[in-house]
Amino acid sequence: MLIILADQLGRSVGDLYKGAFLPGFMLVGFYMLMVFAIAIFKPAMVPALPPEARSLKEKDGSNGLTSLLVLTILCVGVSVFAANNMTTIHTWFTGEVVEKVAKDETIVFAMCFGVALAFVAASINRITGMGLLSHVAEKVTFVLIPPLLLIFLVLGTIFLGIATPTEGGAMGALGAMILAVSRKRLSYQLLRQALVGTTKLSCFVLFILIGATVFGLTFQGVDGPLWVEHLLSDLPGGQLGFLILVNIMVFFLAFFLDFFELSFIVVPLLAPVADKLGIDLIWFGVLLAVNMQTSFMHPPFGFALFFLRSVAPDKEYTDKLTKKRIAPVTTNQIYMGAIPFLCIQLLMVGLIIAFPGIVSSGLDEKVDYDLDAIREQMEADMPAPVDFDNPFMEQQQQQNAPSTDTADEDPMKALQDSMAK
Repeated sequence: MLIILADQLGRSVGDLYKGAFLPGFMLVGFYMLMVFAIAIFKPAMVPALPPEARSLKEKDGSNGLTSLLVLTILCVGVSVFAANNMTTIHTWFTGEVVEKVAKDETIVFAMCFGVALAFVAASINRITGMGLLSHVAEKVTFVLIPPLLLIFLVLGTIFLGIATPTEGGAMGALGAMILAVSRKRLSYQLLRQALVGTTKLSCFVLFILIGATVFGLTFQGVDGPLWVEHLLSDLPGGQLGFLILVNIMVFFLAFFLDFFELSFIVVPLLAPVADKLGIDLIWFGVLLAVNMQTSFMHPPFGFALFFLRSVAPDKEYTDKLTKKRIAPVTTNQIYMGAIPFLCIQLLMVGLIIAFPGIVSSGLDEKVDYDLDAIREQMEADMPAPVDFDNPFMEQQQQQNAPSTDTADEDPMKALQDSMAK
């Protein structure tokens, strides 16, 4: 979504990812807080696993969650320490004095330190059997490493400037294939399914792009963008009125349009108006991304709802472990369960509008360049113009010009001159 929005807004993909970093973590925190509150006040809605399904236990019968909590705190502490001393680490690694490190690079490297600590601790615990970690902590670490590696191959390389978004996607696909081969799960049927699915999705996006381009050309032919610009720029309330109307409109359009259609059709109409009103397009893009995420979570075209419907049991069945009859999950229950998450998304939209620093704080500080000084430096570094009527005149003049070298500057030249005399 951010890559498509960056293309439509004419802004850097990396900057949009930087701006979305803090809002993304805040959304995760809100989700966790909501689940935790429900577990405390309505425990019947989130029942624990039955004792028969709890296979990872310690020798003393404990669940081993304390070890997992300690490992998590240590990893977070190492990541925070690495982030606060990133300039020192870069200076030691490169051998040169580094005064400042970009925020996205700091975050990626700091998280890598924390993950590396967990991986090393789990590996030592498995090889030596020292009992440093519980079975749960060790299992969680080794289960999380592969997806975290894929995330680093895609997003980490983009943040660090190693790969473009297209190259990052290719690295992620290659990493997924390597993981499938290492786990002996790569087969012709799986590879064929992945290729067919990728081709269908690419064709789907391409035809949307073609249709949006045709619509855009027709709309521009009748001066539609100019009409939309005058309509939205003259709204009462200035920037705030524009943002409120746009977010309400995008929210209701998301009931019937996917974020692809919204990005290719609606965003090109809104971006010029936002830019004219003085709204930062990176901030505006992150705001629209959070709003358009609601299209996954509400009917009639919420993809996340249909994904859940495909995996949730639609008929009553007998649990294999407890031998109890389990009631089916209805579609209405899925729809009702998505409402709290939908409200959290809308809350995040309001917070971004009320506190723009949530997005802008993740961006690097703007660097002001003296364009006049750059132009003068470029003109000074440019070679002298060549006389095309007599292109060898300058070379002859340089050869006939008296030498200004001294014996101290070029002893060999001085020796040759003395021998010639």
